[in-house]
Amino acid sequence: MFGRLGRFVVHNPWKVIAAWIVAAVALIVLGPDLSSVTNDNQSSFLPSKYESVQAKDALDKAFPSATGQTATIVVRPVGDGATLSSADQQKISDLATTVTGDHVAGIAGVQAGAVSPKQNVQLMFAKLTADQGDQKASSDAVKALRADLAAKLNGTGLKAEVTGDAAMGLDTQDSSNKATSIVMMATLLLIIVLMGFIFRGVIAVVLPILSVFLVMMVSQPVIALMSEAFGLHVQSFLEIMLVVVLFGIGTDYIVFLLFRLRERLRAGDTIQEAVATTVERVGEAIASAAAAVIIAFCALALATFKAFTSLGPALAIAVFVMLLAGLTLVPALMVKLGTKIFWPGKKWRRIPTAGPARRAGRLVGGKPLAVTLVSFVIMAGLAIGAVGFKADYDQQAQLPANVESTKAIKDMQNGGFPQGASAATDVIVTSTDGKPLDKHAMELYAQKIGAASPEMGGVMPFPAKPGSAPNAPKENVEYNGDGTAAHIQVLTKDSPFAAKAMDAVDGPLKDVAHSSAPAGGKALVGGPTAALSDIQAANGRDLSVILPVAAALIFLVLALQLRALVAPLYLMVAVGLGYAGTLGASVLMFQNVQGKPGMMFMLPVMVYLFVVAIGTDYNILMISRLREEAREGNPPRKAAALAVEHAGPSVASAGLILAGTFASLMLAGLSMMEQIGFAVSIGISIAAFLMSMFLVPAFTALIGDKAWWPGHKAVARDGGEPPVGRYDEDVVGAGARRG
Repeated sequence: MFGRLGRFVVHNPWKVIAAWIVAAVALIVLGPDLSSVTNDNQSSFLPSKYESVQAKDALDKAFPSATGQTATIVVRPVGDGATLSSADQQKISDLATTVTGDHVAGIAGVQAGAVSPKQNVQLMFAKLTADQGDQKASSDAVKALRADLAAKLNGTGLKAEVTGDAAMGLDTQDSSNKATSIVMMATLLLIIVLMGFIFRGVIAVVLPILSVFLVMMVSQPVIALMSEAFGLHVQSFLEIMLVVVLFGIGTDYIVFLLFRLRERLRAGDTIQEAVATTVERVGEAIASAAAAVIIAFCALALATFKAFTSLGPALAIAVFVMLLAGLTLVPALMVKLGTKIFWPGKKWRRIPTAGPARRAGRLVGGKPLAVTLVSFVIMAGLAIGAVGFKADYDQQAQLPANVESTKAIKDMQNGGFPQGASAATDVIVTSTDGKPLDKHAMELYAQKIGAASPEMGGVMPFPAKPGSAPNAPKENVEYNGDGTAAHIQVLTKDSPFAAKAMDAVDGPLKDVAHSSAPAGGKALVGGPTAALSDIQAANGRDLSVILPVAAALIFLVLALQLRALVAPLYLMVAVGLGYAGTLGASVLMFQNVQGKPGMMFMLPVMVYLFVVAIGTDYNILMISRLREEAREGNPPRKAAALAVEHAGPSVASAGLILAGTFASLMLAGLSMMEQIGFAVSIGISIAAFLMSMFLVPAFTALIGDKAWWPGHKAVARDGGEPPVGRYDEDVVGAGARRG
């Protein structure tokens, strides 16, 4: 199959190149933009079986005017230590009326709220018309509101900052866009430096950059089309993930192709013969590696948390497009460029003398037991750290300290407000018998749930209704028109996204809310904190389903590719150990060294996506070369030595590039990206340098022909093992001259 594909590309290079250019132009011109299907509201990713979703639906039904999101506006005097005078408070009350009258796009109305205990901050609340699932409309509304407030307060001695879910979503998206630019520049610089060092060729540097850019132009509209067709919404950080994944994986595949192309040219092949043989020999390994990645990504479709459901298939589409490019576009460009790919370097013409790869091969083949034990101990030692993993769901903590929504929350804290005032927890009580709820009983109920736990900061009063007397008391309970539904907003003392707040809402608050609901009423608890508690439950369930299913499917791909059962088994064990070691190293860095309360809750899935799935590429490439050497008749130890010598440089180069690409995420300025960047770069390094270069070939050398059971059985040419640590130079050289 891959031989036929290679011959087709070799004989039709211009047709292949033209087809890719036409597809890219058509999709860019006619396809939708990826940003049109992004959404950062985590609660909108939950299925309807969770209580927070049911509470939102009940709230929307009973209070149609409350449908949409609420932005919290924090108003304070300009200058440190200043307090709000009576005149300032009147200005703020008038401001709410004025901004409402401005009919700001996406804003239904603004109401003045409470003054802080320290009298230095006053809150206002803006009702957004956009639903929680409409990220673009919410962001546009917050932008317009911020601009209107800044214009109205200019020269008044007051300053307003907007926070809340919608504002944090906007700030997250803006921070992600800035991070994407930083990561893109760092990634390009890294690829230029490393590819230039490895191949000493100008075009070898440009080839992966241009190829990946073309793939990005094709894949983004395709992802958007698929998202629109199936109603999927992906988070804004998908764009930065696409940059890293496509440049990482794409460069890896091109490195694999260039190494084998150079090997064939050194053996005396013409460029056409070299490209055709490269596609035939490396194509199967690349396709198997891509299949493992795509399957792992698509396994996320089994998740109940829709952010995973959308992210996995979106990345799978990008990897599939990159695979097609790697097997068609890149070989076609190789045919037309010829040996100019390596210009001006001349290193490609010379068969290398003994170097690090050959020495590593001799170590692996000469002392497989010692190498296996040392590699295993290192990986197992790191894996122990994974036991201490704690998930952190604090969305606020992921944002930079200098964005407006974060500064607003800090000002609220300085004023003495509970942190939960930025995102109150909703308790909705609906009548079960159709009769109006008892208002006296509801008032007592509100006080009780506001003190359900020491972690609760009381009930947030509702702003006075328009037309009320100036000194009218604010009410703790809001009722619908016929009094059959009531709405209470409860505050947490800590950040509404922190673990303490989640535990308090999911435990004591829900217990009291459910058990103490007034006669004839049913209570549901919702809001951002309750949604995060439900996300936590969904995340635990998803990991318990996705990881075993993905492991089984990757095992199947390995078994089919290797025509064996034993090798895939210990490869999967090694991959699992690498996964645990990656999490362990991350826990040691962030929880132990930096003292963070926990790790981003999505990190185990990110490590699964990029370490388990992509890291398997290196195992596939190495084990494929091991099988190839065994089929040539080399005994197990010699096959391991030759495999490390010849596949090792490409694995090491690809691993270095991919690990460096992900490490660039640590420059993004976002805590989430920093953790992902560190974890994945460490995980890729473990997969490429420790697992693929040493553990897998050493263990394969130990068990010998049993690795390929029940398929191919290697038969040594000389009928036996060579002396430990010594290999015939002619045989090693022949390995370089073979395909």
